[in-house]
Amino acid sequence: MKTYSAKASEIEKKWVVIDADGLVVGRLASLIALRLRGKHKPSFTPYMDCGDNVIVVNAAKALLTGDKLKKKVYYHHTGYIGGVKERTAGQIMAGKFPERIVEKAVERMLPRGPLGKRQLANLRVYPGAEHPHEAQQPEKIDIAGMNPKNTNYRSARVARNVKNTKAA
Repeated sequence: MKTYSAKASEIEKKWVVIDADGLVVGRLASLIALRLRGKHKPSFTPYMDCGDNVIVVNAAKALLTGDKLKKKVYYHHTGYIGGVKERTAGQIMAGKFPERIVEKAVERMLPRGPLGKRQLANLRVYPGAEHPHEAQQPEKIDIAGMNPKNTNYRSARVARNVKNTKAA
C-alpha cells in the first residue's frame, strides 16, 4: 500500500469557530495548532497547507493557570542597541490587544518557515464575541466539552468548595 499524499486540488478547508471564554490558553492553542496544520484529518500531508480556517472569539477571556499572569514574560526588541523590552502576560491582557496572547501561543506551536506562516494566516482571533465571518458559515467546536482540563477546572472546584463551606 502506498502512502497517501494530498494534492492541492484535493484539499478541502472548513471554517470553524472556537469560543475561548474560560479556556486555558496552552490547551486551547495546541488544539488550534492541530486544526491549522490539518493533523485531525486522515488526509494530512506534512508539506501541504491542509488545515482548516479557525476563528477564535472571546480571546480576551482566555485564562492562564498559576502565576503566569505575573511571571510569564514576553520580550521584543526595538531595533536599537540595548532595546530589549519586556511585558508580562498580565500587562498584555490588560492592554489594548489581549488577543495577542492566544496568537503568540498558537504561532509558537506551528512550524517555523513559509508553510507555518501560511497556516498562521488561516487563524483569526477576536477579543470579543463578534466576528465578521458569518458568511463562511463556520462550524462551532466545543473545546470545553472535550476535556474538563481545557477549562480552569481547579478554580471552579475551589470556588464550589468555598461556596459549600459558607453554606454549611
